[in-house]
Amino acid sequence: MTKRVDRHSRRVAFLKVVLPLVALVLLSTIFLVSRTIDPDDAIPYAQVDVEGRAMDPRMTLPTWSGVTEDGAALAISAAEARPPTDAAAATATALRALLTTPDGVKTEAQATSGTLDGNTLRLDGAVRLTNSAGYDIRAPGVVTTLDRTGISSTGALTAQAPMGQITAGGMTLGEDAEKPGNYRLDFTGGVKLIYTPPK
Repeated sequence: MTKRVDRHSRRVAFLKVVLPLVALVLLSTIFLVSRTIDPDDAIPYAQVDVEGRAMDPRMTLPTWSGVTEDGAALAISAAEARPPTDAAAATATALRALLTTPDGVKTEAQATSGTLDGNTLRLDGAVRLTNSAGYDIRAPGVVTTLDRTGISSTGALTAQAPMGQITAGGMTLGEDAEKPGNYRLDFTGGVKLIYTPPK
């Protein structure tokens, strides 16, 4: 019994000396192996030209939505927009406008740039106009009103329609004056249709 106690006491005494030494060796290894901290390796902050932004204010990814007087829903978004100045109207890039008329037809316009002046939004730069009735229109520019449903092209256009290919001098989309609540897409100015029979 005495031998067992002696062995146990020796082990405890041995571990009391060895374990602290092992801990000391491990801590020393951590400090010796660790790298020196380089302040230049810190997470870089975005380099923002605060003074330039103050001189040229802009909004990133702005969105706007509303309802026209005749009940159509209009949503507009852009990659970047600049507010109006004394010399120029508000401008935007990578514009997208989605008009949903009360009859359920959706018309989407996409353009590389545009301007907003009062209740008029002008889209420029290879405008593409598509709607759920099956029309895909390409025009140099489009003007749309924000208070009422009204879209018109600013020049000659080409369109892929359900009945074939159309070329025309202009186009308008708006509420039918004779039948309120109905909406018409009209092509004007020397309209030509290359008819494609249904397959």
